[in-house]
Amino acid sequence: MNEFTPSLRPLAAVLVPAIAIVPILLSGRRPNLRESWTVLAALGAFGIVASMVPGVLSGTVYRTELGTFLPGVEFALQADALGILFGLLASLLWVITSFYSMGYMRGLDEHDQTRYFAAFAASVASAVGVAFAGNLFVIFVFYELLTVATYPLVAHDETDEARAAGRKYLTYTFGGGVAVFAGAVLVFWLTGMGTGAATTAFTPGGIASLANADPMVARVAFALLAGGFGVKAALMPLHSWLPDAMVAPTPVSGLLHAVAVVKSGVFGIARVVLDVFGPGLVGEIGMGTILAAVAAFTLVVASIIALRQDNLKRRLAFSTVSQLSYIVLGLAVGAAAAGSGSTDAAAYALVGGLLHIPAHAFMKLTLFFCAGALHVETHTDDISNMAGIGHRMPLTMGAFAVAAAGMAGIPLVAGFVSKYFLLIGTVSAGGLVFTAALLISGVLNIAYFWPVVYTAFFEKPTEGDPKPLVEGPLGGRFAGTDPGSAHATATDGGSRRDDARGPLPDGGDEGDPDDHGFARNHEGQGIRDEIDAAEQLHHEHGPDERIDWEHSRWTGEESTWLMLGPICFAAAGSVALGIVPDAAVFLEIVRLIVENVTGVVV
Repeated sequence: MNEFTPSLRPLAAVLVPAIAIVPILLSGRRPNLRESWTVLAALGAFGIVASMVPGVLSGTVYRTELGTFLPGVEFALQADALGILFGLLASLLWVITSFYSMGYMRGLDEHDQTRYFAAFAASVASAVGVAFAGNLFVIFVFYELLTVATYPLVAHDETDEARAAGRKYLTYTFGGGVAVFAGAVLVFWLTGMGTGAATTAFTPGGIASLANADPMVARVAFALLAGGFGVKAALMPLHSWLPDAMVAPTPVSGLLHAVAVVKSGVFGIARVVLDVFGPGLVGEIGMGTILAAVAAFTLVVASIIALRQDNLKRRLAFSTVSQLSYIVLGLAVGAAAAGSGSTDAAAYALVGGLLHIPAHAFMKLTLFFCAGALHVETHTDDISNMAGIGHRMPLTMGAFAVAAAGMAGIPLVAGFVSKYFLLIGTVSAGGLVFTAALLISGVLNIAYFWPVVYTAFFEKPTEGDPKPLVEGPLGGRFAGTDPGSAHATATDGGSRRDDARGPLPDGGDEGDPDDHGFARNHEGQGIRDEIDAAEQLHHEHGPDERIDWEHSRWTGEESTWLMLGPICFAAAGSVALGIVPDAAVFLEIVRLIVENVTGVVV
């Protein structure tokens, strides 16, 4: 039985990154101090969230009540098992992304770094607010704040392409927010608006009074909520903002795909299925099967489109669209099974779906970190130009291979464990169509990840060729990418801004007095100089004359450890979740969530 414990810790976890925005902005002319504030805030938020984990595992729900938000609606933050799953993940990955961002942004002499770190802190504060929201109206507030906070990151480059991607991002996500609000109002009305019993508070197993609601109106409310959260979860056909958002810097891509934005979408769907309607009611009104069909379609089609992408970040983007639907599929199949009375099948499907939240986060963050390191060190973005690059960056591409194996469901990496539970759940529930979709997508994952690994380690630069595996008029290459260019940067927000003044030496504000040797390669020469030299070679030799990569040892000389350290940490987390899942706290939290909802111990 859950015990509600009044506590300021849920509020503090939100406030620490929010308050950090002020000293980050004030330290703009002192980059080292600015980034120290970033790291301190990240560590502080993670420490607060981690301190609640033992209590949550023992059944305690930490709750902060801040008065009445709307008539009959309390503004409350609560750290329950589902909230701590997302909150712990977001705060932990913010720590390692902070270090990575330092190496990436300074390595490319990026502009407006102060704004970048401030927006990043605001984004994490909003994501933690989504995690600890106590009801639908509070989660709506933080869901919209997350959109506002991440917009400057998506449009960071300030190019026409970046601004267009930002506008598209706002249009889609604000539209999703409107749907969430409308669904919340309907739930409030269905539970007894005007009687004093109306509520949108999250309750494990669902709000009891919804079982007596008009089924048709309940379906409309569920569709609005699932569709609204489904925008950020990138369910088709609401997904197209996500690949376009790859114009942002690579750490932002990691934030979008692994830490905050898309995870807030699948987390919102999890709240609706588990704690608003309840899996049983979702299955009884027939919405579980419909949601599962949408997820299955998305995970297969997005995998096929990924086969067509030569730009690495675009391929990873469509991979994210596919992998997020694994999570939604687990929730939907679990609901459909619960509605038919098969609670054991429901429990396994739910465990698989929820466990894929941290599994995908660690693996996809590794992949994007690797893509960013490749861009910083070699300015290479297209897979067709990566022949032999594994010899130049062995540690980076080795970590990429590990995470890619996990995404494909290979044993000993996190993705295998979550997909194992998903397969058991779909088979036990009799959803063989969904089982087939999972297996087909797994084969497609291998098909679009293996060429990257093979190209990097087993091809010579003279043998490189375009790597889209499917040709045709549908879902073609991103128009801004020239597959023959060794240094195409149109789709990477990490490209440098060259104007009459040239970029600032450390990416900070003008007049920064701090040393500028913060991010240097192993030879002591600035990474900027290496990139300039590579661009000059490309200019002289042309796109078709490929240059052999220099060989680096597996000791980290390929890049700065500000980037390699986070890459190795994220890859190690992916392996830990695959080898010792029972010892990993995330699986323990997931099992508690499912037990609270279904009563089944997995």
